[in-house]
Amino acid sequence: MPAADLCTDDEVSELVRTFYENVRKDNLLGPIFQRHVANWDEHLPKMVDFWSSALRGTARFRGAPMPKHAALPGLSAALFRHWLTLFRRTTDGLPNRAMAERANDLATRIAQSLWYGYQMSHDANTPARENL
Repeated sequence: MPAADLCTDDEVSELVRTFYENVRKDNLLGPIFQRHVANWDEHLPKMVDFWSSALRGTARFRGAPMPKHAALPGLSAALFRHWLTLFRRTTDGLPNRAMAERANDLATRIAQSLWYGYQMSHDANTPARENL
């Protein structure tokens, strides 16, 4: 459950900024994000709003992540697992352990949901084949 006292907006911003710095440098995910994120100065505030909504309950995020992710070509369970690994490496460095644990739980659920939706959008007649 989101909780305003779990963390500050500054902590959320630091998580997002650090995580996406790591993503952009990553050999597997960096090229994918570079191809599909046209403007990082627009993307990062949206991600801060998303995580602020999820962690703090601010309800600032407006958007629909599923269609955008489903439209990407060539994603795999391995890429989603790798995304989660990078996310957990980032949260390992956070001093706010309660925030880190909650963010990790949410990231796992989000990745599983996006992967399931991705599989369904690419072959709706076949049940999801691979879990994370």
